[in-house]
Amino acid sequence: QVLPLDNSIIERILAPRPSATAGRTEFTYSREVSGVPDGNAPNLLTRSFSITAEVEIPKGGAEGMLNTLGGRFGGYGLYLVKGKPVFTYNLLALEKFRWQGAQALTAGKHTILFDFKYDGPGMGKGGTGVLSVDGKEVASKTIPHTVPAIMTIDESFDVGVDTRTGVEDKDYKPPFRFTGKLDKLTIKLGPSQMMAADQKAKAEAIARVND
Repeated sequence: QVLPLDNSIIERILAPRPSATAGRTEFTYSREVSGVPDGNAPNLLTRSFSITAEVEIPKGGAEGMLNTLGGRFGGYGLYLVKGKPVFTYNLLALEKFRWQGAQALTAGKHTILFDFKYDGPGMGKGGTGVLSVDGKEVASKTIPHTVPAIMTIDESFDVGVDTRTGVEDKDYKPPFRFTGKLDKLTIKLGPSQMMAADQKAKAEAIARVND
């Protein structure tokens, strides 16, 4: 007796699962968080978004992860390297896009903002990201594509630390815990820009799973 086999990989990936974040557009974290599954993390795909980190840098400087989702094979990270703010977007290990400030943060309180404007509608479109410190732009870049459907299947969402693989091995090695004080991290999501055709294709994939 051979049991029926199921090779519906894409359909299973797209199938909805219980989520603590569905319908929410703003998320605030005031302490270290680690190991949150992708399905319970803020969904940055197919939309504009912003990540704001309010930090306090000690004398002598600080570095480490502020927020990440995913890792070596796709994801993003907002972090400090030798005191300099960096945002890395890892497009499924096919290409990496990097925003970095030229100056290390001085001792004291600072606000780091990464703001991304999505060039929708549709899945996997590009957009323009701006990295700012204390209200001043330090890096801007337009990218041609973003991850279309799912950021990761085996990595996690972390705040203040990176618990699995890193999004950029040249910059750091996990856990890369933040050595300053993270007062608050806020993620804001714009409306989804998935088109009706995308929604239909997703619904059909889900229907095949449930058939």
